[in-house]
Amino acid sequence: MLFDRIKMLRAKGVIGMNFRNIELIGRYNDRSKYPLVDNKLITKRIAKEAGIAVTELYGKIEWQSQLARLHEMLAPYDSFVIKPVHGSGGKGIVVITHREDDLFIRANGTSMTLTDIHTHITNILSGLYSLGGRYDIAIIEKMVEFDPVFQNYSYEGVPDVRLIVYKGYPMMAMMRCPTHESNGKANLHQGAVGVGIDIATGKAINAVQHNHPVTVHPNTKHDFSGLQIPHWEEILKIGAKCYDMTGLGYLGADIVFDRNVGPLLLELNARPGLAIQIANNKGEYHRVKRIDQEKQERNAEERAAFCINVLSKV
Repeated sequence: MLFDRIKMLRAKGVIGMNFRNIELIGRYNDRSKYPLVDNKLITKRIAKEAGIAVTELYGKIEWQSQLARLHEMLAPYDSFVIKPVHGSGGKGIVVITHREDDLFIRANGTSMTLTDIHTHITNILSGLYSLGGRYDIAIIEKMVEFDPVFQNYSYEGVPDVRLIVYKGYPMMAMMRCPTHESNGKANLHQGAVGVGIDIATGKAINAVQHNHPVTVHPNTKHDFSGLQIPHWEEILKIGAKCYDMTGLGYLGADIVFDRNVGPLLLELNARPGLAIQIANNKGEYHRVKRIDQEKQERNAEERAAFCINVLSKV
């Protein structure tokens, strides 16, 4: 039975950690370029230089002494997001949707005092949520204005699209839909639903939660078969441009949707996970090999068009 399962996974082109780490990340991701994606402030800067929209930055806190002005810094904003600059996997992110008197209300309905936020930022600065536990910086961003087109497929949070980009080709996609279990975060390990997306059309083709197939959102009860992502060609172009601006040959690009601005680049990942294969019920291997056959002279728009017209059939 184990042998049959291995044969099935190979037939589907499913890759494992060794192939990803050695043949993709190790071969095509120059470690000197990792700061471009591991540091959210740098990512914002180079994305804006490349003409890619990003979430608005309200401010940053680099030193403990700056927390003396925390009340003043937050005073203009009723809603905002706090993130560690070097965080990963959604750790350390706090989303404040509104205020009630002296309380800051989070997306899941719980509240925080100014002292609570002060403590949380102190933890960020100490490296509690950062890669490798190194000293970190806290950033305060504008909260994404939730696009109502996704209201049936998300709960207590904002969904995002994860693209896997190989040699500049956005070759696979999924939407990560927050749930009550995931505490409103688009993190599959915490219980968000991963919805495989047809690279040609932006339509849902499969959905999983904790690696098990599902057909409806566990909280909203809406069927994922009706999910259609708007601005699909634009989203693929954003993913393709992320290769041009970083030089990383294998990366994950996370894109969110603002009701007023449209698609926004949220962050990049030089070590994207492999769960996207489960969400799509398809492996990456055959698409990797198809892209390897292509010349590298295409621009971002041409690479996106190739994925829609050719790669989607692989």
